Amino acid sequence: MKKVLVTGGNGQLGLCIKSLEKDLGIDNQFIYLTSKEMDVTNAESINTAIASHNPSYIINCAAYTAVDKAETEKEATYLVNATGPELLAKACKNKNIVLIHISTDFVFGDTRPLPLTEDMETTPTGVYGASKLAGEKHITENMSDYFIIRTSWLYSEFQNNFLKTMLRLGNEKDEVSVVYDQAGTPTYAVDLAEFIYHIINTDSTKFGLYHYSNEGVASWYDFAFEIFKLNGIKINLKPITSDKFPTAVKRPNYSVMAKDKVKDNFNVTVKHWTTSVADCLTKI
Repeated sequence: MKKVLVTGGNGQLGLCIKSLEKDLGIDNQFIYLTSKEMDVTNAESINTAIASHNPSYIINCAAYTAVDKAETEKEATYLVNATGPELLAKACKNKNIVLIHISTDFVFGDTRPLPLTEDMETTPTGVYGASKLAGEKHITENMSDYFIIRTSWLYSEFQNNFLKTMLRLGNEKDEVSVVYDQAGTPTYAVDLAEFIYHIINTDSTKFGLYHYSNEGVASWYDFAFEIFKLNGIKINLKPITSDKFPTAVKRPNYSVMAKDKVKDNFNVTVKHWTTSVADCLTKI
């Protein structure tokens, strides 16, 4: 039986992994740790947790994800998103533990409207993206048995996310305006959890950097439209340009990830984003 430590156990992805474990009756033993139980920014805390549980894998879901707030909390952001992965990588290498680390499409800034591949140049435009990129580099510099998975537009039935915000607004308002000039791919966190399970259950040694999101292309407007349509919500949905909705950090105009490497190396089927939105809404 493989023991797996999951950092950020109460976060969106951690909760999705836990729910999937129950649904599938997985034989692996997963241990979900909060920041109080395993502080990824503290080497002693990491080593104590590893000594206590003796895991074969660590899935690092811990992250500072407040993209705009990160601009004014740079030190705290880098501590969790960069120093944390560095300390985890060193501890994992020392104990021969495989590290599965979750990263983001925010490592890319403005790009040409082409699918983002793992070997494309990274040009983050804000503190959050830069800190996540630094975390990736710390891992690659300190160990070799790792999987870094970049993902985008995560949502689920757990915690706060775009889908749940739209459902709330759909019940509270008659009209909602949503940006239509930013394209990406909504990703159901349960689908990402299934891919992580696949890596562990197959004892994969195809280590490296991977992109994983659902299939297809959408704007935030398209995403909202699908949510309202599938849930039968009648609302005046207005498309607006991103300059009408200013944020501290400019979001990538195009962050659609290429999944060729994931599909070729793991022989997995990636669901279209509309299928997965329907799956999530059924659970909600």
